[in-house]
Amino acid sequence: MKKDQLINYITQSVDMALGSDMQGETSYTNSFSIDLDKGGVKFIPRMPAGYLIDNNLYQRIFKILNAALYPRFTLLKQNNAYFIPLNTDDIHVQRALYFPWKIGVAKRLVIPDLKSFVTSNTNQIPIMKDLSINYNKVTSVAIAGNSGSGKSYHLTYWLECLKTISTLIVVDPKMDEPTRWAKINDIKVIYPENNRSKSDFVAQINSTLTECLNLIHKRQRELIDNPTLPLRHMTVVIDEILALSEGINKNIKDSFFALLSQIALLGRATHVHLILVGQRFDHLSVPTSIRDQANVRIQLGNINRKTTQFLFPDLDPEGIVIPTGKGTGLIQIIDDQHPYQVLPLLCPTYYSKEKLL
Repeated sequence: MKKDQLINYITQSVDMALGSDMQGETSYTNSFSIDLDKGGVKFIPRMPAGYLIDNNLYQRIFKILNAALYPRFTLLKQNNAYFIPLNTDDIHVQRALYFPWKIGVAKRLVIPDLKSFVTSNTNQIPIMKDLSINYNKVTSVAIAGNSGSGKSYHLTYWLECLKTISTLIVVDPKMDEPTRWAKINDIKVIYPENNRSKSDFVAQINSTLTECLNLIHKRQRELIDNPTLPLRHMTVVIDEILALSEGINKNIKDSFFALLSQIALLGRATHVHLILVGQRFDHLSVPTSIRDQANVRIQLGNINRKTTQFLFPDLDPEGIVIPTGKGTGLIQIIDDQHPYQVLPLLCPTYYSKEKLL
């Protein structure tokens, strides 16, 4: 479809769906116009306008356009109205509501042989077709989702991708899939042992986190003298973090949260990272300061205002077209290579030589 045809199609879609909300003002009365660029759609109101131009209007137009343009384009959800200035001297049309898009829809990455796939992998972690993450720019990763949503399966993918580029420490209070993976791959793993209390288990984790914090401080001193010093990644992976923060001695719990907070705040420049996995990330699971430092946020399973309120507190997911099936949800990558928008997610499907992992 040519640009002018697409503009006419979008304009007609908005006219038909928004006529009552805009008190009858339409493109036919020169109340607004539509324009496009490579990055998205511009809704250009003609001012003064007889309708309120606010976040409610923006979200209404988003819902209309996202459905109208699917599957040729995927609109990138914004938390609030996104205004851009226009290059014109006419004060009546010097601003536009902007709706960023990406061409096509999310497509799942299918990996026939994960072992051979990761041997050629670099610091780029492929997530979907046309979407990858530069691990050099990651501070922390938060993966949330209800039971059965595919968290452990997706975590194993991260572990396989990272074992060639990062020193890994796995903490698994459930002694489940991450523990088995770590033992098979000769990776350090911390899990509850017989005849030890839960507080003793978390105290052991605190000792490991202290070692990581000392490594951060050591690397910080080295970087002062040599800012280009190559550093190997160090990643602490904690599965089901809520299981560690409930029912333990308060002093040990406070120490656990304090150590996690310091690593989350100081670790990026020294390539020390956290990957935290849990059913939810409320203040009982992790302090807000830790959650806010996560610049890769993944929510799997059922997507609604209730499930996204912790990782995406300002997001209303209504209107986002979420794929169906296991290992689906939302992802947000906050760095200088990706926009801050939230994207629909289809986690990779991967195979080993023997079977589907």
